[in-house]
Amino acid sequence: MTSTDIWMLAAAAALIAVAGVLSAADAAINRVSRVSLDAYEREGRRGVESLRHVLGDPARYVNVALFLRALARISAVVLVAVVAVDVLDSRWEAVLVAVSVMVVVDYIVVGVAPRTLGRQHAARIALATAPVVYRLASVLAPLTKLLILIGNALTPGKGFRDGPFASEAELRDLVDLAEERSLIEDDERQMIHSVFELGETLAREVMVPRTDMVFVERHKTLRQALSLGLRSGFSRIPVIGDNEDDVVGIVYLKDVAKRAFDHRDAESTEKVESVMRSPFFVPDSRAADELLKDMQASRTHIAVVLDEYGGVAGLVTIEDILEEIVGEIADEYDVEGPPAIEHLPDGSMRVSARLHVDDLAEALDLDVDAEDFEDVDTVGGMLAKFLGKVPIPGATVEAAGLKLCAESATGRRNQVGTVLVSRLSEPASTDAEESGDE
Repeated sequence: MTSTDIWMLAAAAALIAVAGVLSAADAAINRVSRVSLDAYEREGRRGVESLRHVLGDPARYVNVALFLRALARISAVVLVAVVAVDVLDSRWEAVLVAVSVMVVVDYIVVGVAPRTLGRQHAARIALATAPVVYRLASVLAPLTKLLILIGNALTPGKGFRDGPFASEAELRDLVDLAEERSLIEDDERQMIHSVFELGETLAREVMVPRTDMVFVERHKTLRQALSLGLRSGFSRIPVIGDNEDDVVGIVYLKDVAKRAFDHRDAESTEKVESVMRSPFFVPDSRAADELLKDMQASRTHIAVVLDEYGGVAGLVTIEDILEEIVGEIADEYDVEGPPAIEHLPDGSMRVSARLHVDDLAEALDLDVDAEDFEDVDTVGGMLAKFLGKVPIPGATVEAAGLKLCAESATGRRNQVGTVLVSRLSEPASTDAEESGDE
């Protein structure tokens, strides 16, 4: 082995060390949050300003670190391979030795050890390496951008302006990994995932449907509105004009109570329209996260949802949107309803009329793709489909090997609330009867 070979091995070792430092810097920078920068600044730690620049545009600086790390690793491999060929007689033996040595060294020195140290001492390493990465980026950033453009041009489909080094899917995986390692609880993991899904959720998916809305006519007195609010438990009630598609305002129970308290005669002489507020309309295709921003900006807690034809589809509150993130919110006035599926002693089931047919099929191990389940979403809709009319308590239908019987009526319109579901001894052809007909 000549002195040149020794110098080449020393250079390879130095390059591997540089690659390890860059790997630790990458892990540390990705670990540090922007919130902690203010704490570092109060402590008077060096490198805070550089780290602030790096965290402000992480893709730009991380790309430079990745480029230099790849350059150092490949250069080290080439140097070791050249020395191995020079020292060993057999070229294949030299290649095998060089590959074996560099795989082990690269995996430990560049892969495992520095990334572990970067995560264990994220603040210290990030503050120490950020000034170097910041200065290198000013020189090499144009080169990395050019390489990204070339890579995007060679890659089928749409490319990434800053490089494909971060995505929502990766962040979701990190959340799942944090839950597996007991860094966060399962309910916290579900909440974070719900935040991501909020942008894909539409207003029609979180709204209270029109059939469950409580209205008050504009010509009703304040006393009647107050009575309706107390009986229904709602503090905000839509006000309608000619029909239920003509929502002209929203009456707040506190406004009615204040007016009735200040002027006792107003309770029976003034109409609801005198105290109602302007309604806030939104399309049913509005994304839930954007709708939440709109309601915050307009300082309103309730919005009337319109369908594509301009009719009232339902209403949505801020509470409905927040429940998509944190789960069901109940207060002292909420009455717990019956379970969606209740198994009875005789083998039948009592289900909510609003139970989705997919859930019913899963509970009974049925083929949800069967023709009987087409064009309907709920058990009540399936009952109405085969009955051919709006079901009333006592209406019975046999379809899909099941017997469905409307059991109880709820709400102001006496809609069917629960349905008894039982299996037929053998599948029967669709047959509908309504024992409640007169």
